[in-house]
Amino acid sequence: MADFSQVRCELGKDFSMHLSALNDAVTPVAITELWQDIATRYSEPQRAYHTLDHLKQLFGQFEQIKPRLHEPHLIALALYYHDVIYDPRRSDNELKSAEYAIEALRCSLSEDQCQPIYALIMMTATHQMDTLAHEDKISDAAYLLDMDLSILGAPWSEYDQYAQAVRKEYVHVAKENYRVGRIVVLEKLLAHSSLYLTAYYHERLEMQARKNIKREISFLRAS
Repeated sequence: MADFSQVRCELGKDFSMHLSALNDAVTPVAITELWQDIATRYSEPQRAYHTLDHLKQLFGQFEQIKPRLHEPHLIALALYYHDVIYDPRRSDNELKSAEYAIEALRCSLSEDQCQPIYALIMMTATHQMDTLAHEDKISDAAYLLDMDLSILGAPWSEYDQYAQAVRKEYVHVAKENYRVGRIVVLEKLLAHSSLYLTAYYHERLEMQARKNIKREISFLRAS
């Protein structure tokens, strides 16, 4: 795990850059307040996977595919806010995160900038494409959703850490109930003809992701 203060500082600098790129009139004080709120929420005690380290992993992916994005700054802000509200006992985290993002950003961004961020966050609930007006927005959304699932195609050691962190977030669920429920979730993923929407991620991560998921299922069934 990377040094917490370093991760927080690096992510904060990038947040400032992306928000300022969309509105250079936003004051440093306002940006700092917005970022500190995000960082505080991603550091809440109920989180083990949906943390600042999760954001760091996502932005590692972001840097690789940024040249492919039409509106990288909007995608970046959607990434920052997509898990800003997270309670593993609730099923409406994406909705609450989307609503929170709009409320937080409405003083800094226009309605035309806020609405795509809202729509992008909402898509992370199902990882299915919503109907967007322009082809470039559809492309950007596909990359965002694939980034969010990129951990599935990581080397097994990283995937295993992810799986253990998810279990920690569901510590309130009994072992057998978690085992059964997690297998159902994983088998639904495997049932998709493709885990990834973009050719970029499909070619690089699809095979490893399926191997990882099958391996976790095997471990869960044996436990």
